Formats: sequence, C-alpha cells, structure tokens
Amino acid sequence: MTWSLALPNLLVGLREGLEAGLVVTILIGAVRRLAPGRSLTGVWLGVAAAAVLSLSFGAVLTFTRAELSPHAQESFAGAASVISVILVTSMIFWMRRAARGMAGELRERVGDALSAGGTALVVTAFVAVAREGLEAALFVWTNAQAAGSSTSPLLGAVIGLAIASALCLGLYRRVVTLNLARFFTITGGVLVVIVAGVLAYGIGDLQDANLLPGLNSVAFDVSAQVPTGTWWAETIRGVTNINNRMSWLQVIAYLGYLLIVLSLFLRKPAPAQPALAEAVAEGTDQSPNTEKVTGPSRARVLIAAAVLAIPVLGAGTWIAVDRTRNAQASGGPTVTVTDSSCAADWNAPSVGHSTYAVRNNSAHAVDVEIVETASGAVAAEIEVLGPGTSRDLPAALTAIAYSWKCVYSGAPTTQSVSRTPTGTAAAGAAVVSIKPNSTAAMTPVLTRYRSYVAGQLALLQRQVGALRTAVDAGDRRSAQACWVTAHATYHRIGAAYNAFGDAGSAVDGLASGLPDGTEDAGFVGFHRIELQLWSGRPVTDVRRQAARLETAVAALHARLPSFTFEPNDVTIRAHEIIEDTLRFTLTGQDDYGSHTALGTARADLEGDRVLVDLLAPLLNERNRALVPAIHRDMATLADVLSRMATSAGLSSTALTAVPQPARMKLNAATSQLTETLAPIPDLLEIRAQ
Repeated sequence: MTWSLALPNLLVGLREGLEAGLVVTILIGAVRRLAPGRSLTGVWLGVAAAAVLSLSFGAVLTFTRAELSPHAQESFAGAASVISVILVTSMIFWMRRAARGMAGELRERVGDALSAGGTALVVTAFVAVAREGLEAALFVWTNAQAAGSSTSPLLGAVIGLAIASALCLGLYRRVVTLNLARFFTITGGVLVVIVAGVLAYGIGDLQDANLLPGLNSVAFDVSAQVPTGTWWAETIRGVTNINNRMSWLQVIAYLGYLLIVLSLFLRKPAPAQPALAEAVAEGTDQSPNTEKVTGPSRARVLIAAAVLAIPVLGAGTWIAVDRTRNAQASGGPTVTVTDSSCAADWNAPSVGHSTYAVRNNSAHAVDVEIVETASGAVAAEIEVLGPGTSRDLPAALTAIAYSWKCVYSGAPTTQSVSRTPTGTAAAGAAVVSIKPNSTAAMTPVLTRYRSYVAGQLALLQRQVGALRTAVDAGDRRSAQACWVTAHATYHRIGAAYNAFGDAGSAVDGLASGLPDGTEDAGFVGFHRIELQLWSGRPVTDVRRQAARLETAVAALHARLPSFTFEPNDVTIRAHEIIEDTLRFTLTGQDDYGSHTALGTARADLEGDRVLVDLLAPLLNERNRALVPAIHRDMATLADVLSRMATSAGLSSTALTAVPQPARMKLNAATSQLTETLAPIPDLLEIRAQ
C-alpha cells in the first residue's frame, strides 16, 4: 500500500466515521434517556441501512462510470469532484457550526420518532448517518480516481473507518478521551488542503473533456525535473493532488480555494463543543434497564431485511441496466483481459469492421492491441485501459491471422491465440495495420541524425565565435547579423533538444517561468544576448553573455557523444518542431527584440525536412502517401515564408506589424503542416513488449 495515496482517504474515513459514530452514540443515549425499555433495534437498522446505501452508491459510481466513453468519463469524474468539494466543504463548516446544538437537535428528533413509532426511529437514525456515509462514498471515490489504478485510497478509507470505530467504542466504554474541538479543527484544516487538490483535479478532468477552457494554458510543467516514484514526490501528489503539470485554471482554483476557505475556517477559534462531549457521555451509561426489552417479531425482521436489500438491489439493477445499454451501444462482442490471460474469450471474427467491448478485469493498467500474427503489425489498440474499466475498440480486419496482445504495467506481456476472420469485406472497407517499429530499425536513422547534429554544432561553434568577436569589438550591427545566423543554425537541430536537456537551456532558454524574468541570473544564452543587442544597451555589456554562450555551445558539442537519442523522442520531435514554431515563434513569445520570427520559422522548417527525409523509408513502409503529403505542405509553408520575407521590411518586422491576411495565411500553412506531421509518432512508435 502507498501511504501517500492512502492518507487523504484515511483522514476522510476517520473524520466521517467519527462524526457518524458520535451521531449514533447520541441517538443511543437519547433513546435510553427518553425510553429506557425501548429496543435499540430501530437505531441499528437505520444505521445499517445508511451504510448499505453508501456502499451501494459507491458501487454505482465505480461500475457505471467504467462503461462510459473516455470523454464522458472525464466529464463525469470532473463533475463528481466538484460536487464532492462542495459537500465536504459544507460538512467541514457544518460540523464546526452545529456541533454545540447537534445533541439537543437529535434528542428532539428521537423524541418525536418515539412518539410516532418504530419506523420513525429507523428513519431518524438513517437520515442522521446517511449524510456522512454518502459524502464519504463520493469523496473516497473521487480521491481514488485521482490516484489512478492504485488500491491504496480504498485501503486508506477502510483503515480510517476502523480507527473511527475503535475510537467510538472507546468513547462509549469511557476508556478513551478525545478533545473533539481540537480534533475537528485539525482535521478540518488538513481536509481543506486535500479538497483544494480534488478541486484542481476535477477542473483538469473537465478541461480534458473540453467543458472548461485553458487545457493548454500551462502554468508549470516540471515533469522533467521532478522524478516520479520517489517517496517525497508521491507523498506530495497523494496528499495535495498537485501534479507535475497543471493549467493556469487549476492553479488559480487551487490557490483561490485554499486562501478563501482556509482563512474563513481559521478566522476564529472553533467552539469548545461541551454539549457534544456531554451527549457522548450520556450514551455510555452502563446501568441496566429495569424494563424488559422484547425481541423483534418476524414481521419486523422481514421489514429490516427489505430495508437493507432495497439499496443493494437498486444499485445492482442500475449497474446491470447500464452495462446492458452500453454493450448494446457498442454493437460488438465483449473481450476480457485478466492478470493471466489476454482476450481468452475472443472468438473467430468476421472480415471487415467490428467494435469490441474490452473489459480489464486485471489488477494492472494495460495497453491492448490487435496485431497481425505474422508481422506483428498493429491493427487496432487501446492505450492505458485502467483496472476495472471498459472501452470500445473499433477494428477493421482482413482474412489473415490476428491475435490480441496485452502489455501490462508491472507484469509480463500476454498474448491470445491466433484466429483468422471469416467472410468477405464490404466494398470500400479500408483496412490499415501499422507495422511495428524497432530500435534496430531506428538505429541507422539516429546514427545519421547524430552525424548531422555534429556538423551543425561545429558550424554553430564558429558562428558563435564570430558573434563574440563582433561583441568584443563593439560592432553592434555585425554582432546582430552574427546572432541571426547562429540562432538559425541552432534551430536547424530542433529534434535533438530532448537529448540536450539542461545543456540546451543554457544555449536557447527563455525567461518565462524564471522568478525574475529577463533579469533573472538563470536567463542566459541566445535570447539574453538578443535582448541586450536590440535594446540599445552598450554592446560591451554583452561580452560576458557572449562568452558564456560560446562556452555552452562548445560544451554541447563536446558532450554530443554522451547524449542519448531516444527513438520515440526523435519521432515525436518531427511533429513538435513545427508545433513549437506555431506556438512560440509565430506568436512572438520567443521574440526579445530581433523580430526575426520568419527566419527562425524557416530554420525550423529546414531542420524538420532533414529529419523527415531520414525517416522517409520507415514511413513509406507504413503509409506511402504520408511523405509526399508532408513534402507538399512543407513546400507550401516555405513558399509563404519566402513571399513574406521578400515583402517590404517584413523579414525584420515584429509579427504584430504584419498585415492580418498575411499572418492568417502563414498560420494556416503552419497549422496544416502540423496536422500532416501528426501521425509520425504513432506510425514509428517503438511499443513496449
């Protein structure tokens, strides 16, 4: 069990369990005071019914959401997170406000119930406890979704409820004393922090479902800097739900909730809650009853059984109907993944298009693929199917042998038996399988690309040396020209950036995200020099930065043999280079005064063309139409850039001064090329075995 993921739900289970336990104790005390000979069966029946309802509610949340589409799952999870935030926040303040008068209110309800009859007592106990149980079920489920496939949140809730039960029993037996005011104040403060994270997580789900804007407006992304799996990183993530990457809307919601709710919660001391403590003590009276307590009749037993069975039957019916509806909607057979088998229930399919309902009954997240048995080419796949969830998998199959392949997270890969579809495909049915890529196939490409990068870095060293010479001589115009030339050369090796890491940031880092912005000591490299050369500062002020850049480039060149070029990273960069051009260069975000966005975009295009040409043989084996389409769109973008550069003054003018029609044409050509390049990572992905 991962304690960092279990802790939030342990706290929720402890607090909600103790609140419910105190309510039950007060109810027992009220019955014994107002009707000493009255059986407590009604109280316990109401408590049991509330517990069963809460568990049934949790089952509905878990098993109906699993059958939704990915978009609907994100929407449902996001909405549930927001609702749980509202409920738990109200619970925190309600307990603080109502604790002093809660005992008297419950006694009054018990008195009315005793006058009305046994059924009213059951309802009173049920209503008093169900609130806590339903809140706990929703919040535990929400936290479990944030934790992914781990069972730690559920175990944490169970442990919390067990501790709460032990404390309540100790209070009842008068062997445990507890400062309730301090307990609810401390747990309330910690819950505010946890709930803030749940709110941020829920907003992220709603953004993924396109129900809220700002998904790509990233406030921070420290995925490369913060290691995953370490105890401290997982503890922070588990308790606060702060992820390595968060949008601005998530950060604003998180901090806003913390500041507002925590300030209101801590604005004044919590009440001493003497009435609550006294009421608990009343419920622990161990003196024997003088009146005879009769046992329940047969009719009452049947009624009690019905009360307990109704929530279970209702939840089971709901889940069954939901699954039947989704199975009918998928229109295809069900395929099951377990810890020991992959699609063992798969029967010989028909040629053509089919949609399979894939159910993951294993304890691991799994990538599910339908592959050609002979070549291993992937005909259809689901990436990361979580434990206990289902998803539809559409596939178009021909009359050749296929099998299912399940790649588990943390367990060996399994594969089904091979089967050959029967029948004849409908006219015009397109069947495309992706031939698997391998490290061996990518090695020659990476070797040639490393050689290309080495040549560009050698050229860059000479160009940066010329830049430093011009700066030392105080020749601003020459220094600016050298800067433009060298900066374009660096952009022609954009596919190597992932391999460079921090060494690349020292060459071409931006000021965004640094504490002091452009004045931060960590802002170095090309753009720091750009800011100084085009801002009118004395050229001599640039000498230190030019020397640092020359040293950084030399170090980059010297370390090139030690850099690891990951195949999947390089293929992703084939798409990301132009995507970054569209996101940063053509929006002016990386312009610090030179206004050379058009030249930078041209350099990005030239560098990407080199990479695509190296990948072309592998791409042609998988999609012969793709490379010609890429070349066509690259030629279109190159033509647009050339026309803009030759227009009067546009090659050295800020993008904001470029006429709107020209900018729209440039953005459209760049966007089109980005879309055309998008399939490359999937076509050439080296998959887990």
